[in-house]
Amino acid sequence: MGFVHVIDREGQSRSLEAVEGWRLMEILRDYRVGIEGVCGGACDCATCHVVIAPEWAGKLFPPRDDENDKLDELPLIEPTSRLSCQIIWAEELDGLTLTLPPET
Repeated sequence: MGFVHVIDREGQSRSLEAVEGWRLMEILRDYRVGIEGVCGGACDCATCHVVIAPEWAGKLFPPRDDENDKLDELPLIEPTSRLSCQIIWAEELDGLTLTLPPET
């Protein structure tokens, strides 16, 4: 177990307990912080878009081409934008900080 720190769309910070092996999208969705995850983790919808804190971005594996393609379809992305369905929670991510982008 570990914690992911989320800054929601209203600017409120929350610490969520995370379960190893779960997709980050599943954790965010189950805590009902504003992530839909419509495709269930198939990298097909981009409704799980998050912005990873810059100090954490380099600690994650790089996005695959299909993730980059989905991100490119969004109207607004940041340099550290990721699809949370493509990040599998592991112990070394304890303390990860992310922000939910504005809804478009």
